[in-house]
Amino acid sequence: MHAGWGPSQAPRMDGRVVVVTGANSGIGFETVRHLAGLGAHVVMACRNVDTASAARSDVLNSFPDGQVSVVQTDLSDLSSIRKAADEIIATHPVVDVLINNAGVMAGHRELTVDGFEMDFGTNFLGHFALTGRLLPRLLAAESGRVVTVGSNAHRGGKVDFDDLDMSRSFSTSNAYRRAKFSQLVFAVQLQRRLTMAGHSTPISVAAHPGATHSGVMRDSGKVLSWLFTTPSLHWIRRTFIMEGPQGALPSVRAATDPTAIGGQYYGPSGPLELSGPPVLVRPSPRVQDPGLGKRLWEVGEDLTGVRYSF
Repeated sequence: MHAGWGPSQAPRMDGRVVVVTGANSGIGFETVRHLAGLGAHVVMACRNVDTASAARSDVLNSFPDGQVSVVQTDLSDLSSIRKAADEIIATHPVVDVLINNAGVMAGHRELTVDGFEMDFGTNFLGHFALTGRLLPRLLAAESGRVVTVGSNAHRGGKVDFDDLDMSRSFSTSNAYRRAKFSQLVFAVQLQRRLTMAGHSTPISVAAHPGATHSGVMRDSGKVLSWLFTTPSLHWIRRTFIMEGPQGALPSVRAATDPTAIGGQYYGPSGPLELSGPPVLVRPSPRVQDPGLGKRLWEVGEDLTGVRYSF
């Protein structure tokens, strides 16, 4: 029986620079480990430099010849994003791949330092700003790529443009779904704009990890918490929930698959896209709405002050 796509089928990434946000734990960390094993120079863009440095040492224990560096990046703070992007640009003439992996689920209504609702401000606006600032380096790559790491939660997401700070409609699940929905709308709209501007590279693709042991999954409310911690449910966890190294594979395939084309979406191949080797999957058709994409893009530009130089 064919086991499906694995890292051994990925091309070597020697000489390629890959920036991964939220890379110090969970799926981001395992993504770094896979890419370092493929020879990429991985830049870990993380909020906490201490945990990122420890994670970097862990990767280098496995791959002593690996090239892994850390850039302090707080995606909930536009000034931190500007500083991080400047540092990456100063160090790397080309960025081959940007993996927008970091994800928060605030759990209660909280605002970023810039006044945005935390999930939307970090997961969507933070990545919107970072991608825009790194775009010149991505355009300089021979075959650049932006990977947006989404979630099945996007299917329940919607954007109320009259309540972007969620002062009227906040709930933990609504905030997270909206943020992940917005990220996938962004991924589609980025590809649309690259195509309209006549760029064949970089391409914008997306991925989701299905059900994977990660901080966000554990913090996803009572039902998932119960599923993760009840000893007698071990068989369900083993059957439907992947460990980090497997959960990272959709991101790794999206970042490396030479057959990928802009606008594609990778996820697990098993029932309900919960687990299994990565394959092409379909997002909610709502993320394809060009009117919504245009409006959300304009919100991104207005709130972050970042304009994309296509």
